[in-house]
Amino acid sequence: MANLRVIKKDITYLINEVISDCWTFMYMYPDKKQEEVQKIISDAIELGDDLFGQVNLYPKEGARQHFKQVNQKLLSGVDDLFKRISELAK
Repeated sequence: MANLRVIKKDITYLINEVISDCWTFMYMYPDKKQEEVQKIISDAIELGDDLFGQVNLYPKEGARQHFKQVNQKLLSGVDDLFKRISELAK
């Protein structure tokens, strides 16, 4: 099982990357779909808060499986957010 500190750093890093890409998009295209980008940012923050809540309140029994699920949820959630950003750029 990974260290809790490492899991929290991964969540923070990936959520910050999504937000950074949103800010870059807003800088590159100042007059294009600002409300949708702000919605992606709020969804990213919501995902991060949800994952931190799951990490902080993990069950003592089956903790390894719980953290695998949190990691999968992180990766799939961030992937979906990056896809949404990519769709806006088209």
